[in-house]
Amino acid sequence: MLNANTYVTHQKGIGGTIRNRYEDFYVEEIPEVIPDGEGPNVYVWIEKLGRTTLDVVLDIARDLHISRKRMGFAGMKDKKAITRQWICIANMDSEEQFRQVENLDIYKADFLKVVRGRKKLRMGQLKGNKFRILVKDLDDIEASAEVANDVLRELETTGVPNYFGWQRFGKPRTITHLVGEALVENDLEKAVGTYIGNPQDDESEENQMARQAYDDGNLEESLNLMGKGMRYEKMMIKELIRDSKKGELTDKSYMNALHALPKPLQRMFVHAYQSYLFNEAVSNRVDMGINKYIEGDIVIDNEEKIVRDKTPEEYQELIENFEAHPTCPLFGTKVPFAGGEVGEMEENILKNYNITKEDFEVPKMPRLGSHGLRRSMRFQVWDASAIPTDEGVLCEFSINKGSYATAVLREVMKKDVV
Repeated sequence: MLNANTYVTHQKGIGGTIRNRYEDFYVEEIPEVIPDGEGPNVYVWIEKLGRTTLDVVLDIARDLHISRKRMGFAGMKDKKAITRQWICIANMDSEEQFRQVENLDIYKADFLKVVRGRKKLRMGQLKGNKFRILVKDLDDIEASAEVANDVLRELETTGVPNYFGWQRFGKPRTITHLVGEALVENDLEKAVGTYIGNPQDDESEENQMARQAYDDGNLEESLNLMGKGMRYEKMMIKELIRDSKKGELTDKSYMNALHALPKPLQRMFVHAYQSYLFNEAVSNRVDMGINKYIEGDIVIDNEEKIVRDKTPEEYQELIENFEAHPTCPLFGTKVPFAGGEVGEMEENILKNYNITKEDFEVPKMPRLGSHGLRRSMRFQVWDASAIPTDEGVLCEFSINKGSYATAVLREVMKKDVV
């Protein structure tokens, strides 16, 4: 996990590999909203394999000839996995429409249940996710299962460092946070160059040549060399080529290039940089004690509201019972620092990167800026176990929404996990 430097468990770890097959990684949503069988909306409990949630949603909307905006889901699920979750289709009143949904045949997606529901399904309306993940390529499966169970029992007591996983930053081409860093530095030319240029060894030779041509200032050549996988780079460079015909490229040109991207992707850059810095803050705060209250901590409850006016002993009890959690900052213009040594640590992170909270305003593109917020520096894991099988160790556990299963596996395996 990028910029994650600390473990909370001390066992050696079992090593191994995951995701050898998509079927080895199973995720099931723990829903907050369960449809009751009546209402104007249709809920589908889907199982998908090797596809993103958005891909399946778009296919359903296409085949029903309806707007994507009528489709709802609580969270995005892994592509490289078998996953189960609810998808909601709003305003499908008639029985004919219900049967239309039942009869859909969507690529690599099975409809396990189709029922009516009263309310629409919104993003974030889930309690958490259940995981069943097979760890393979182990020297001693029985001994590895024992170690894994020891780690999982400890994590159930302390919590898991709430690191952002590789999905947040991209892999193999891990540059999303670097584009965000350039935006926070208010350098639009650098942000665009980091995204379009900046060739890396783990890319195809064709893509590297296209990126190098951009770095050399040959925009037309770069566009001609771009392969199918460089869809967004093509969007950006076409804007730059259009502007270059009017004269020298300016900040406005680079702004236009960034605006050519889908809005969710534009917003992702600064968010990824915030996540990168957050992981460092979590690493430092975990070193002070993952389930320990430290004077000056900003503590939030499970509804993400700040807990105030407690004694240190009361805070400690809440933390031990998983009723509240110390936080770290997703740095932004308005995010408060903690007090005492925790706050000093947080301020030093910004000093070390030579930035301030105010820089997250991103003056040249303020819509991409961020006020920031406090986020729990740990998450809870429950119903955890590790079972030896013929192929490896099957790790089962449930975790809070918005948290990464790979943060749990990182502790079990003691290695970087994607």
